[in-house]
Amino acid sequence: MRDDYHDLDQVTRMATKKRFEFLEHTGDAYIAAYGKTLEEAFENAALATFEVMTDVDKVEPRIEDDVEVEAHDEQALLYNWLERLLVKFDLTDNLYSRFKILTVEREERTLKLKAKIWGEPLNLEKHPRKVGVKAVTYHRMEILKKPRTVIVRFILDI
Repeated sequence: MRDDYHDLDQVTRMATKKRFEFLEHTGDAYIAAYGKTLEEAFENAALATFEVMTDVDKVEPRIEDDVEVEAHDEQALLYNWLERLLVKFDLTDNLYSRFKILTVEREERTLKLKAKIWGEPLNLEKHPRKVGVKAVTYHRMEILKKPRTVIVRFILDI
């Protein structure tokens, strides 16, 4: 059985160079997103999610929106964060390319995330369609913390 925690020092070195990568998986999008902090890793997870759908380099940050989610733990917070972004896309047809998590705070037994996101309306002439994302899953979701790196791994059902 392959060890998914293979050489975390190597993963840490990779994380300082890239924001996210697509991992090998049959049928779905398996993503590793990196950051120096949990907030930065979550921002990069959001960026990767929209990269699955389109070329995010072509999405201009013209519209600003606020996002707030809460959960009982960090994995549920990641799930709720990404799910909220997918619901926003479904409701508004806005694609997003810039994400800034302002705070992640614990209040009693709940974690609360507040963020700003930027994007623009979907324009099929400007934004190439890749694949549709149906949902975020908990399958193989993990959050790895090292002294200077946080890695979040998750699967998107496409």
